[in-house]
Amino acid sequence: MSHSLDATETADILAQAVADYVGTLAPAVSVAAFDPNGVVAWHGVGEPRLDGAPVSRATVFRIASMTKSFLAATTLALDEQGILDLAAPVADYLPGMRFRYRGAEYPVTVGELLSNRSGMPEDNAWADRQLGSSRDYIAGLFTEGIELTAAPGVGYQYSNLGMSLVGRVVEAAVGHSVEDEIRTRFIEPLGLSGTRFATDHYDEGTDIAHGFRSFDAGASFVEEPFIGEGALACIGGLFSTVDDIAKWSWFLASAYTDAPLRPDLLSARGRLEMQRIHTPIPVPAATGFRDVTSLGYGLGLFPAYDRHLGSTVDHSGGLPGFSSNMRWHTDSGIGVVVFGNSDAFRADTLAMAAYAGVMRGHAIPPRTVRPWPLALEAGALIDELLRAGDPLAGAEQVVSSNFFADVPDEVRRRRVSELLETVGTPTEGASFGERIVGASDAAHLRWRIDCERGALVCDIRLIGLSAPLVQSLTVAIADETGTKPLAGETGLQVLGAVEFAGEPVS
Repeated sequence: MSHSLDATETADILAQAVADYVGTLAPAVSVAAFDPNGVVAWHGVGEPRLDGAPVSRATVFRIASMTKSFLAATTLALDEQGILDLAAPVADYLPGMRFRYRGAEYPVTVGELLSNRSGMPEDNAWADRQLGSSRDYIAGLFTEGIELTAAPGVGYQYSNLGMSLVGRVVEAAVGHSVEDEIRTRFIEPLGLSGTRFATDHYDEGTDIAHGFRSFDAGASFVEEPFIGEGALACIGGLFSTVDDIAKWSWFLASAYTDAPLRPDLLSARGRLEMQRIHTPIPVPAATGFRDVTSLGYGLGLFPAYDRHLGSTVDHSGGLPGFSSNMRWHTDSGIGVVVFGNSDAFRADTLAMAAYAGVMRGHAIPPRTVRPWPLALEAGALIDELLRAGDPLAGAEQVVSSNFFADVPDEVRRRRVSELLETVGTPTEGASFGERIVGASDAAHLRWRIDCERGALVCDIRLIGLSAPLVQSLTVAIADETGTKPLAGETGLQVLGAVEFAGEPVS
């Protein structure tokens, strides 16, 4: 569903999120909100080099582990072309790679590395300083044998070293550096002109933020030299701008639309694979900005479902001297990018607050669903029959063979009559389209029947045959909101707002 952001209101939300941030701010902080058309509003504070020059929307920051999304997309594109195989053991491409668990050697696949379920342990503190290490040095670690903390494929552990092996697999498959492959496959075709793997790849005079560290909660900052470009650059080496990351985020999020951007670079299905949970992660406690019911690692990204904000995808980046986060709402393509040039700053915390503020400030629904046209047509017909008290046999052309066998028409009519004794006769007024409450997916529809002393809620669910048919109908007294059964929901249904493909049903 298309939603527009008001630029002035959004800029105010970003500024307030920065003002309300509790913690150590970086010397420079850059925050942008975007929609499918690009950056809508930007807010920045501070100085990227502590030299008196203010941060700007064009300032380049290191994005660290957000680089992993570029590596994942590149690997998936090669998999789609049959150049490499995600399901293949890493040793098929890199002979001599050895993984051990409880004394036994285990094969680890490319896909297990890319989805952080290889069994390799978390290694952030060590790996941050290995970005510039040589390929030969890193390869030597694996030929000696890497100890796993879990059997491959079992659970989540965030391994930078393991992810860097995917870069080596790419290089073995294509015959040149993975950085060049990422650049020619995605950075250049998408016009990400501010995105590079090293500072010396930029023109002289480019506004590049320097990294800083603080050991006294921001009272003072010490400049941190850039960590070089080496074997782990493919998982944390990129520099970029908020505009480029907004463009990259929408390229990925557009896979959820009917017209995904540049399918020649990576199919919509490949991008959806990146944005679905491959490796579950325990759900954290709810906060004022986030209340997730599911969380996991996809391929180079963290997908999550929030009770109030819907399906969100994000990834952070952190290196000595830098912190970053990108996140977006898969239904609308609305998102935020946050950069800061100190690892004492929590870009993810500010991003969560800014994102929640933008979503709530513009009343973006958590989910939107486009029901099948036949669901809308069948719903309108059944609604008409129920309101008139007529036999549902009048809808036999839109129901499946089990419909009347499961609940005979006379039984269903008697049950509805008993409900109407409580809520009264259906009233005239709002059209069927105006009374639609929502849908959990394209094969489901819920609507309300307004009555003299309350309302009924009706749910139909269709079976996806070549011509979909209604397989079930439930009718219940509505609660005070008119959106849910008074007796409570059955199952794990999560409703989304309904989007009409054509004219709303009347």
